[in-house]
Formats: sequence, C-alpha cells, structure tokens
Amino acid sequence: MQQLDIIYEDNHLLVVNKQAGIATMGAESGPTLHSLACNYIKEKYRKPGNVYLGIVSRLDAMTSGVIVMAKTSKAASRLSSQFANRDTDTTNKLYLALVEGTFVKDTGQEWSDRVYKDDAAHRMRVAHHPSEAAKLASLRFHALTTQHDWSLIAIRLLTGRKHQIRLQFSDRGHAILGDRKYGSHTDFPNGIALHSWSLTLTHPTKKERMTFRSVPPKSWQRSLKQIPVENQFAFDASLADQLENKLKDESDNS
Repeated sequence: MQQLDIIYEDNHLLVVNKQAGIATMGAESGPTLHSLACNYIKEKYRKPGNVYLGIVSRLDAMTSGVIVMAKTSKAASRLSSQFANRDTDTTNKLYLALVEGTFVKDTGQEWSDRVYKDDAAHRMRVAHHPSEAAKLASLRFHALTTQHDWSLIAIRLLTGRKHQIRLQFSDRGHAILGDRKYGSHTDFPNGIALHSWSLTLTHPTKKERMTFRSVPPKSWQRSLKQIPVENQFAFDASLADQLENKLKDESDNS
C-alpha cells in the first residue's frame, strides 16, 4: 500500500503532505488520498468496518503539498465553515508555483477574474465577456525570484475556484511548469510545479491557530538548482510568516 506522509495527527485532524499525481477523492480508478488515509486509520487503530474521514478542502491531482482531513463529523463541519468563509483570521493557504516567464523580483499584486467551467473541454476558462455562469476568482501573489524563462511565485488564494491558480497565471501567459492542460510548454517531472506550502487553520475543538508546512517535492530541486533551497526559501517559519503577513496586508489594503 502506498504510504502517507503524515505531517500532523490528533483525535480530530489528519494533515498530510500529498504527493503529486493522486486525486484527493473521486477518482474513477486507482487509490485516492482519501482511500489511502482511510486504510491508514483502519490499520493503525485496528478499526473494523468503514472509517469516517471528512474532506474539507481539496488539491488538484497534479498538485502536491499540505492538505487537511477531518477525523470526526464535528471537526469536518467546523473546518468546512472556516474554508468556505475564507476568514484570514482563522484560515490561510500559501502556495508555491514555478511559472513560465519572468516577473520583477520581490514584487506582487492582486488578480481578479470572472471564471467558468468549460464542461466539454474539462477545464476552467476566464470569461472575457459578461457571463452569468462566471464567478469571481481572486488571488494575491509575490515574486520570490526569477530566472531567464521562469519564476518562483508565492500565492495566497482569496477565493477557491477550481484550477484557479493554474487558470489565472496561464491566462496571463505564465502557465505553471508542466501544466499541459493550461498551456505549459515546459516539461516537469511528477505532476505540475504547484505546491501547497503552508496551511493555517483554527483547530476545530482547541480553538488554537495552527500552521502546517511542507517542503516541495525533490522533483523541484532540478529546476531550482540555481537557487540553494536552504538559503533562497528555507521553508522555515520566519519566511512563510513574512510572506503570509505581506500577502494578507497587501490584499487588505488593495
């Protein structure tokens, strides 16, 4: 059985570092993160029958990184409410992305678009003309570094639309590396270069603010060989906290 990379676990939460290439749930074939996690709980705690595990937020199959699941219905209800409300005092998501093209280092801005689902093409699109089917999609980003043909970006979602980061960057000519669905012309091993780096939430019973982080997969290191990982973005609390506060403050003041 495929092993889970457990970041944190208690009686209410199971926080996992998801590998790229596996669906959170609902895949037509093969294991999902949800099924693997249920099997993990059954085996670890020797539980007979079905195991309850609530999905309160999702990551695209080709996206890696931090994801939280609820081990009780109470936790699921409270966490789902947090993520739905997108209250930055209780929840905050920070992503890292390698994108095609260049940005000015240490700059950022907010993007807002109206997006809709193209069922025939199995993808999302930006509505460049008025459409009743389109919904608002907003994000804030900060350019961490840039090379001659790609950039490393930190992103905070302000809304939670399907494929939002992938779509909004692609629509502006900055597709995520390896994301063929949204126009990338660059090969990338094991999924796409989009990683859920940091997740902050309020614990559903303790009411404590908790932050979970994960280092991007080793497949990123080849692309980042010009940037010593331990120096450029050390994945420690200080840099993530600075970025989270900066992205929050910039969007609050925009």
